[in-house]
Amino acid sequence: MTPRDPDHDTLDARAIARALGASAKAIDVEVVDACTSTNALLLDRAAGDRPRLLAAEFQSTGRGRRGRRWHSAPGAGLTFSLARRIRRPVSALSGLSLAAGVAVGRTLRELGANAVELKWPNDLVAQGAKLGGILVETKPSGGAVLAVVGIGINCRRVPELDARLRRQTIALEQLVPSMPSRSRLAGRIAAAMLRAIESFETDGLDRLREDWEAMHAYAGQRIRVRLADGHLLSGIAAGLACDGALRLRTRSGIREVHSATVVNARAGIAPRNRVAA
Repeated sequence: MTPRDPDHDTLDARAIARALGASAKAIDVEVVDACTSTNALLLDRAAGDRPRLLAAEFQSTGRGRRGRRWHSAPGAGLTFSLARRIRRPVSALSGLSLAAGVAVGRTLRELGANAVELKWPNDLVAQGAKLGGILVETKPSGGAVLAVVGIGINCRRVPELDARLRRQTIALEQLVPSMPSRSRLAGRIAAAMLRAIESFETDGLDRLREDWEAMHAYAGQRIRVRLADGHLLSGIAAGLACDGALRLRTRSGIREVHSATVVNARAGIAPRNRVAA
């Protein structure tokens, strides 16, 4: 492995724009040293039809799903948010975090991190450990919906992070043969996300669902999920429903789960039916 020297890997808006390629002409890019939350700032500030990307070296109140704190040491992770107006009703946006997951997963695998997988509904994992997460937040905006997609990825290993989160974590530098700069990584992921969001706006998950299922960490495994009301449900992971719900094959038939947390998994009786990436 050849990790990049963190002292020479500061986020840079121009470098992010270069990595965006042709997409740079259609998006505003900003980098700040510190902020409360990139998602919160873009929800307050983003307006108009041009997408906006905001990256931060440090977030004082970065957050994940269900209000959990997102922890990232300065320079050790990549945290940014992408805001884009989407002309779909809020009720049809439940699969947007899955579309974003496909974009991130594809990009990281293209960089050589072939072990990256997706955990429903919004986690990036590798070798059974957490690599990153995705948080989608929305608000009405001029007859459309402003969707803000926040991305957090562990880029450099921070040993104390496991104890703080009480779970095993992994960093991108442990998965790729050559660690890209965080600016280049942000630009490449953002370009893929713009394409995925455009596809989602037009067709929902239709063109992305197969790719998500191919990267599903628990495909074909027996998993247990904690539902929104606190009850536990077990079944064999059987892909996604059209709206992004997780399909479980239970003793009473297929159940579609819309809001839950996967609490554990073990090898099931169904084949993994994985598609090579």
